Amino acid sequence: MKVIEQVLTKYNKPVFIFLFVLCLMPFISPAVALFLGLAFALTAGQPFPVFSKKTSKYLLQFSVVGLGFGMNLHESLQTGKDGMVFTIVSVASVLILGIYLGKRMMMDRKTAYLISAGTAICGGSAIAAVAPVVKANDNEMSMALGTIFLLNAIALFIFPPIGHLLGMTQEQFGMWAAIAIHDTSSVVGAGAAYGEKALEIATMVKLTRALWIIPITIVTMFLFKQKGAKISIPWFIFFFILAMVANTFLNIPAVVSNSLVWAAKKGLTVTLFLIGSGLSRRVIKQVGVRPMVQGVILWIFIGLTSLGVIMLIEN
Repeated sequence: MKVIEQVLTKYNKPVFIFLFVLCLMPFISPAVALFLGLAFALTAGQPFPVFSKKTSKYLLQFSVVGLGFGMNLHESLQTGKDGMVFTIVSVASVLILGIYLGKRMMMDRKTAYLISAGTAICGGSAIAAVAPVVKANDNEMSMALGTIFLLNAIALFIFPPIGHLLGMTQEQFGMWAAIAIHDTSSVVGAGAAYGEKALEIATMVKLTRALWIIPITIVTMFLFKQKGAKISIPWFIFFFILAMVANTFLNIPAVVSNSLVWAAKKGLTVTLFLIGSGLSRRVIKQVGVRPMVQGVILWIFIGLTSLGVIMLIEN
């Protein structure tokens, strides 16, 4: 094992490039790409941290927009409408529970709030949007992002098997994944692993949920008594909607829309590899016990409650 680790460390740049290209192959799924990224980071480190961070951010956005060319606006709006009540209740309950847990566990207030926001809305994107408002430092950001990312990676691997074990329909799983998994990348990856309809529902509900970044940022300004803070708006969601509008009303040739959706899925696969390769041993060490315990409790809470409600309603 040490020999392999030494070789990977010595040649980490060419190996990273090879794996990056490998993820473009049709036989590499999003879950496999994430695993490759994780395995590489924990053995060889991250040779291109700045490139990976920036590329994964924008590639995810382009991929989500591309998925819009495979969706029908009318069906997607109905899906988003059905998930609206879930979104409102779950966002509010997770934030309240997270703040309460942070106080009881005597955690740093900002770290506890960042983890709560990341779990309630859309993982790293929510943390990145809220962090400047609460004036979080690098250490608080690292602990929150590390906690969310570790749980997010686990979710991508375990959610599809759990869904199959419980006999969940495509609609049920798509809704559950969108509510209970943190980051958009893993939500879309899990939905794609489960089926086309699950992918469509998971993507639409998750992006509807991501829009809550705006009101939560405003609420955060009052909670932390910050005035004039910059609000981060996820503009790519509006381009995703435009893509659905175009696909629904412009009669785009099937070969074009199918090609765009295929490219989007491949982009998502590469994105998950890049995200996985960003998890270093240093990040794991920075997380700490209390932030991880808070994150796990919140994750279990939203996962089980949303699962119970979804299965009850559908049955």
